[in-house]
Amino acid sequence: MTHIESPKVVKKKLFSPIWLLPIVALILGGWLGFKSIRESGIEIQIHFPNATGIDVGKTLVKYQGLTVGKVSDISIDDDLKGVNVKVLMDYRADPFLRKDTLFWLVTPKASITGVEGLDALFSGNYIALQPGSGRSATQFEAERETPSILPSSEGLVIELTSHKLGSIDVGSQVFYHQIPVGSVVSYRLENSQLIVISVFIQEQYAQLVKKNSRFWNVSGVSIDASLSGIKINTESLASMLAGGISFDSEEAQALAENGDSFLLFADEAQATTGHRFTLTATDGENVSKGADIIYRGINVGKIIDKKLSDAGVTLTAELNAEHQMLLNSDSRFWLSGAEISLSGVKHAARLITGNVINILPGVSTDKSKNSFVLESSAPDLLWAKKRFITVVAKENNGVKAGSQLRFRQLPIGQVNKVSLSKNFEQVEYQVEILPEFAALLTQGSYFIPESALNISASLEGVQVQTRDLTTLVDGAISLIPGSSKQLAKQNQFTLFASNAAAQQEQDKAHKTYLTLNSQDGADLSAGAPIYYKKMAIGEVESIIWQAASDTFSVKLAIDKKFNALLKPNRVFWRNQAMSVDASLAGIELDIAPLAGAIKGSISLGFIDISNEDANTIQQTGILYEDRQLALVQAKAISLTLPASAKVTAKAPIRYQGHQIGQVQSVKLSPNLEELTAKAYLYGEYAQHFSRSDSEYFVVDALISLSGIKAPETLLTGPYIGVTPGSSTDDALSFAVQSKPRHYANLAEDALTFTLEDKELGSLKTGSQIFYRGIAIGQIDGVQLNAAGNKVQLFAHIQGKYAHLVNQTSLFWNTSGIKIDVGLFSGAQIETGSLETILAGGINVVTQDVTQADNALASGSIITLQQDFDPQWLTWEPAQQAQ
Repeated sequence: MTHIESPKVVKKKLFSPIWLLPIVALILGGWLGFKSIRESGIEIQIHFPNATGIDVGKTLVKYQGLTVGKVSDISIDDDLKGVNVKVLMDYRADPFLRKDTLFWLVTPKASITGVEGLDALFSGNYIALQPGSGRSATQFEAERETPSILPSSEGLVIELTSHKLGSIDVGSQVFYHQIPVGSVVSYRLENSQLIVISVFIQEQYAQLVKKNSRFWNVSGVSIDASLSGIKINTESLASMLAGGISFDSEEAQALAENGDSFLLFADEAQATTGHRFTLTATDGENVSKGADIIYRGINVGKIIDKKLSDAGVTLTAELNAEHQMLLNSDSRFWLSGAEISLSGVKHAARLITGNVINILPGVSTDKSKNSFVLESSAPDLLWAKKRFITVVAKENNGVKAGSQLRFRQLPIGQVNKVSLSKNFEQVEYQVEILPEFAALLTQGSYFIPESALNISASLEGVQVQTRDLTTLVDGAISLIPGSSKQLAKQNQFTLFASNAAAQQEQDKAHKTYLTLNSQDGADLSAGAPIYYKKMAIGEVESIIWQAASDTFSVKLAIDKKFNALLKPNRVFWRNQAMSVDASLAGIELDIAPLAGAIKGSISLGFIDISNEDANTIQQTGILYEDRQLALVQAKAISLTLPASAKVTAKAPIRYQGHQIGQVQSVKLSPNLEELTAKAYLYGEYAQHFSRSDSEYFVVDALISLSGIKAPETLLTGPYIGVTPGSSTDDALSFAVQSKPRHYANLAEDALTFTLEDKELGSLKTGSQIFYRGIAIGQIDGVQLNAAGNKVQLFAHIQGKYAHLVNQTSLFWNTSGIKIDVGLFSGAQIETGSLETILAGGINVVTQDVTQADNALASGSIITLQQDFDPQWLTWEPAQQAQ
C-alpha cells in the first residue's frame, strides 16, 4: 500500500520586503523634485533708465567675474521713464540680495585716461553687482555710473577740494615725485561753489600721504618767463593730456586716514608757501577766512580755510615762511577784536577789518605738533599758580561762567565754566581760586550758592536778607571751610543747596558702604531700599556701568545699627516688583512695597554654611538676579553662541541630563554674527564647569529615521550642554559650539576608533554597531579625510563590550537592501533589520580571543569591509571580560 504524505500548509506573509523598492523610489523622486524647486533660482527686478545694451537671455549678471544670474525679461515701467529688467539669479546668490546691493551696466568706454570695462569687449555687456547690507530685497534701482571704489579695493581714499576742476578728469593720475601712486575716481559739485575730488591712493603708497600733505594741480604746461630766461615745467606727458595731481609730505607727520580732506592748490608755488597747521574752535562766528595772525602787532600769517568738523570748526592757518620759528608744541592762540570801554575804544580798526588771531610762542623745542586750540580770550599767565577745582551740584542754582567765588562775602576766585557731566546726572562748575586764598580750601570744605534775596519766617518774626546787584545778575557761590586745618587734596567738591542740605549729607557718615557687581542694572535706581525680612535697613547709593566688564557697580549704604547683619554668609538679591508662585496648594502673590516697586529693591539673606566652608562662599561683591540664584551661590559666566542658535533666556545648562545652571539673557551682537548670553552656574557645580577647557554646546532635537535625538527640546526648546574640564585655570567666558564634539558625552571607559570607507551610503551619525544582533556602540560623527578620497566615521564601543573587538575584528555595512540577480542563480535579496534598512548600521565579527597583544587601541583607524563573507559567521571566540 502506497503511503500518502500529508500536505504542508504554509501561511502567506502579510508584507513582502520587495515593496520597499517602490517606497524608496518614491522618496528619492520626492527629494529630487524638492531639490529642483529649491535650485530653480531667485527672480529680481532692476530698474534701468533705458534698455540700451541689455538683451533678454544674453546679458549676464556677474560678481567678481562669476556669473550669478541672467536677464529673463525686459518691460517698460508704468510711468514710461525707464525699463524694468527681470533677472533670474542663482539660488546661491540669496545672501547678496539686500536693500543696499548695487547693480550697474558694464559697457566698454574709451577715454584719454584709459579704457573702462575692457572685458565687456569680449564677453558683451553685463550687469555688475556689489553686495550691500540691510534686509532682503527683490526690487532694485540701477546705478547710473560705476561706483567709485568697490569694497574689495585696498588703499586710501581721500578728498581734495578746489574752486576749479581744470583739466582733471576721472582717471587722472596722482603723482608723488613724478611716480604715479593713484588716480582720480570721481568728482562732484558741493554748495554750488566747491568741487570735491575723490582720489584713490594705491595701498603700497598709502603711507606717503600724511595729515599735512599738500596737493597741487600739475595739468598742462607751466611757463615762467623772466629776464633770466624762460622756464617750462610739466609733470609728464600723461598729465599734459589727461590732467594730473602731485603732492608732497613731511616725514614726521601722522598718516592720513580714509575720508581725510585736503586743499588742491593751483600750482606747486602756492602749495609750498609757508607752514600750515590747524586751529580748532567750538564755533567760527567771530573769525572769518582771511583773518590775520598777529604777533606783537606784526602780521605773521593768515587763515586760509574754514570748515565744520565733529568737534566744531576747523581753521586751516598758514604762517609765513620767515615766521615759522614762532610755532612750537606749547604755542597758544586766541581771538582778539576791538575793545570798547568807558575809557575809549582799543584797536578800533578791527571794527571794520574784523577780529584777528594772536599767537604766543612757546618755549618748547618740539615742533611736531600741528593742531592747536583757538582760545576765546587771552591766556592767563598766572594760571599755573591758581588752585583749580571742580564743584558739582544736582542742579544749577543761578550760577554761570564769571560768577564770583566768595568767602565771607569777599571775592577769592571765580567760576570759569558751567557744564553738564558726561552722564548728564549733575552740573559741573570749573572754579579757580586765587593763589593767596588757596589755603582756605581744607579737608571737609564745601560750597553753597548765594541768594540775592533770602526770606526766613518764624514765630520771632520775619527776616529779609539781600545781597548786592552782582549776586542778582551773575550769581555767586560761597566757600565753607572744613573744621580740619589740613589742606584738601582732592579736586572735586560738592555744591549743596543750603547749609541744611550739607548737614544732611554729613549724616551719611553713619552708614556702612558695600559695593556689589550686577550683570544687569535694570529695575534699580539710586535710593532703592534694601530689605531684611521686609524691613528697610539701607538704600542704594549709586549705580555705575563699568564699560571694561560690561557690568554694573551697585553701591549700598547700610545703616550702621544693622552692621550685625553683615555676616560672612550674607547674600544679596534683587526683588521683583511682583512675583507669582502657583502650585496645587494655591497661588501665592508677593507684591513689593510701593518704594521698592517704583525704584526697585534689594533683599539681604543668609545661606547655611559649615565652618570649613566659611572661606569658600562667593558672597563678596555679587548681586544675584533672584533669591534662588543667591541661595545656591550661582556663578556668573558669559557665553558666545552662533547667530543661528535658538537658545532663549531661562534655558537650562545641563550635564548628562542634570541641570547645573541656566541662561539669564540672550542678545544679538552688534556685528549680527553671533549671540552673547549671560548665564549662571549653580555654586556646587561651578568649580567643575568654569575650568578653561570646559566645553559648551547647543543641544537641539534631531529627527532622523533612527529616531529623535533630544526629544524634550521639541517642547522646552534647545538648551546648552556642557562637559567638565580638567584644567587648573578658571575662565568666565566660553564659546558655545553649534553641536557637541564627536566624543563629548561618552563614558570614560568607552573604546573610540575611526572607520574608513569609500563612501558614506546610508550611514550617519547615530547609526549603531551590532555584534551578533546586539547594539554595542554607534557612529558619533562623520567627515571626509584630509585628502578627500575617503569617508571617516568616528565610532565607539561601550566599555562593557570593549573586550568583544580587537585587531582581528572585521566591520561591514549592513545598511539598506542588497539585491544580487544571476541568470541561473536567480535573485538573492540581502537585508539587515528594519532599523538598519532605515537608519543604517554596521556589523562586527571577531576571529580571535582578545588578548594584550591584539587589543584594539583607542584612536585606531579600521577599514570598513566592502563585501560580506558568510564564513565570518562561523567565528565564535570565547571572549572574557577584561
